[in-house]
Amino acid sequence: MSATEPVIQAEELHRVYRTAAGLTHALRGVSFSIMPGEFVAIMGPSGSGKSTLMHVLGCLDSPTKGRYLLEGRDIARCSQDELADIRATRIGFVFQAFNLLPRTTVLQNVMLPLLYTSCPVGERERRARAALAAVALPEEFFDHKSNEISGGQMQRVAIARALVNSPALILADEPTGNLDSVTGEQVLDAFAALRAVGKTVVLITHEPEVAAHADRTLYIRDGKLFETYEAMKAVGKVIAT
Repeated sequence: MSATEPVIQAEELHRVYRTAAGLTHALRGVSFSIMPGEFVAIMGPSGSGKSTLMHVLGCLDSPTKGRYLLEGRDIARCSQDELADIRATRIGFVFQAFNLLPRTTVLQNVMLPLLYTSCPVGERERRARAALAAVALPEEFFDHKSNEISGGQMQRVAIARALVNSPALILADEPTGNLDSVTGEQVLDAFAALRAVGKTVVLITHEPEVAAHADRTLYIRDGKLFETYEAMKAVGKVIAT
């Protein structure tokens, strides 16, 4: 993929769910692009459509209508096996819940995604150590069990695990939601450091102070996406605070 080609290109994405109560329009014509090396926040209140959008971007769900290209590849044309490979190798996920194995060491947790690849054992450990160094976790914690470290350290381990396959895209869903403000700032600094070395990061949040760490912020409300807060406000949509 060239540096001038978007990592993400979303074109008129719609997502409609059929429920007992009728049709729910979670996404309504969402279009945007994200270039390599950008750190972008997608901000909106609960029920705005941001989680649905993340699921589509992470190839965990498909749009009802529209086109989504990841690194120039039309995701709608991919088989289930190809989608599984994309999720495993091209996208790194970071969630509010750290999802670490509690009685497994930090290093082993980071190596987990590599167990399903042909990567040799020695190379797995080298890459895991490099990923942990990238999020500035001191080496003295590598052999600790993940339930023996702090919440901020756990989230750094989760970010390192997302990095270990050198993905094209890192998707972070409310990654500071379980952290105090000081620790949250440290984790956001880790994302900024990744962006500084060319990683593409998309962060989903409902908090303005979290979004402020990104290069730019997109706003979503009622399934519609806006490039600026002013554009959203101009059509009568105001983010709840």
